[in-house]
Amino acid sequence: MSMMSVKDLETVQSTLSEAGLAYQLELKEGKIQIVGPSDIVSSEIGGIFSRLLGNWVYPGRLGRVFDSAGGFIVSDRNLTAPDVSFVRASRLKQSVRYFAELVPDLVVEIKSQNDRIAALKQKIENFLELGAQVGILIDPDELTVTVYRASGEPIVLGEEDILTVAELFPGWELPIREIWTPVFDDEQE
Repeated sequence: MSMMSVKDLETVQSTLSEAGLAYQLELKEGKIQIVGPSDIVSSEIGGIFSRLLGNWVYPGRLGRVFDSAGGFIVSDRNLTAPDVSFVRASRLKQSVRYFAELVPDLVVEIKSQNDRIAALKQKIENFLELGAQVGILIDPDELTVTVYRASGEPIVLGEEDILTVAELFPGWELPIREIWTPVFDDEQE
């Protein structure tokens, strides 16, 4: 089987869209992968994390925060979309109406119900090898957040800990308990 290019993926995506099919596709090592939707817990955590990060990033004009639909061309055979990502303003002064042709500075993967931790960890490690500064793996099942950097051991944070990413967001502190989905009681209707 021949290797697919980003242009090939765009053709497939266009054909699917014209047929009324809205699949999210990624390209890994020249092979197209269909990415299924997240469960709603993982989706909600992604929204919460994006909002809390964006509340720090945008007022300071530090860069751009993207959701799971934002595609990054990281090599001629790889087009991928982290669940949440960040690119410093100095590296992406203006968003383009295309995929970003760079590696994000921060990548965040959120374990969905059917995801395997090993695969998510590998995806983060690949981003780090390509130049990402920080990778974060959020596991709603274990209520942990693991922070990866190109050098050093991963740091596992629990519900009572505070996430900091000083190399990208000096002064930003995110209590881990704030990213978990809330439980509403009957009185909040």
